Amino acid sequence: MKKIILILPLVILFACGRNHVKVNGVIKDTEKEMIYLDKMGVGEIVSVDSSGINKHGEFNLKTKASGLNFYRLRLSDNNFVTLLTGPGEKIRVTSSKKYLPENYEITGSENSQKVKLLDNHLLETQKKLDSLTTIFNEFNDKPGFDTISKELDEAYQKIVNEQRNFSIRFVLENLNSLASIKALYQKFDENTYVLFKNRDLQYLKIVSDSLQKSYPESKHTKALAADLEKGLNRYNQLRFNQIMENLPKTALDIQLPNINGDTILLSNQGKYVLLSFWSTASEACVKENQVFKLLHKKYNPKGFEIYQVCIDNDIAKWEKAVRFDELPWISVIDTDPESSGVIRMFNVRSVPVNYMFDREGNIIGKDLHGRALNIKMNQLFE
Repeated sequence: MKKIILILPLVILFACGRNHVKVNGVIKDTEKEMIYLDKMGVGEIVSVDSSGINKHGEFNLKTKASGLNFYRLRLSDNNFVTLLTGPGEKIRVTSSKKYLPENYEITGSENSQKVKLLDNHLLETQKKLDSLTTIFNEFNDKPGFDTISKELDEAYQKIVNEQRNFSIRFVLENLNSLASIKALYQKFDENTYVLFKNRDLQYLKIVSDSLQKSYPESKHTKALAADLEKGLNRYNQLRFNQIMENLPKTALDIQLPNINGDTILLSNQGKYVLLSFWSTASEACVKENQVFKLLHKKYNPKGFEIYQVCIDNDIAKWEKAVRFDELPWISVIDTDPESSGVIRMFNVRSVPVNYMFDREGNIIGKDLHGRALNIKMNQLFE
């Protein structure tokens, strides 16, 4: 009986270790600060443990785990690294500086090392793109910008393609790892996925099929399968729209009332026209209007106009916004988008959305925002 009593606590401790993820390490310049471990679910992030960092930079974290999952190891919301780990793993994270993403090393978790590889490569790509954007902004409106902008665009696209090829290669080499999910959803910035082309759905499919065999009960696997289904539905709808666009059709025209109640036709402008859809309730739209003001002032004398359609149903609020912001272009409103058919005609699902028309009324650009819009304007008028 004595032997059983002595052995039993060791069995319990061993079993306990197998059901936990442990993360410890050393981070420089963080004395007396706190560090947190967050579990990353589907659509939610939950803090599961926290630890003080002692005078030597040491910390210890632990949480129960029932399967492989993504976690955040963070000092703050803007200073964290992603881990992919499961029960029984003992991870050690060390960093020579307080800012973790650029300085950390990790051992004890092969999947977390794969995630680190992904994050590090994307971080370097983002630095290169930011550098080119800075140069672009410095030379904008200077002599010889057309030549410089073309070179910058080519360099920018080359970097984007290199990142894209890296991500695809990673996915194909790690089909049985949940780390491939992270590769599928990486972004250059808040609005731009690395894998953004319609044909990239094939990578979602092969990863989804593979992970359903390897991790059928994972919430991340199930979420990927759901996203794939939505993506395929969007793709089928896009193909339908393209077929409709290729059919014989009448000119894409709009007839809507302006602030004075006069009906204004889009096709009557005889200029390069930016057709913009917006809402007074959209902060992004209101902010973009300030950019439009600068472009309108500069290019309107050269043959450029903006035809802006508000999709609000509150005419008074729209009129107030137009007058208060002193919008100098053609402002019209569509208070009943479903009946007018304008929204369906131009496939407006959210705002801001825009189309660029040439002088003959042909569409020569879509969803031109920020840098892309500046480039298009320079191409047309400089």
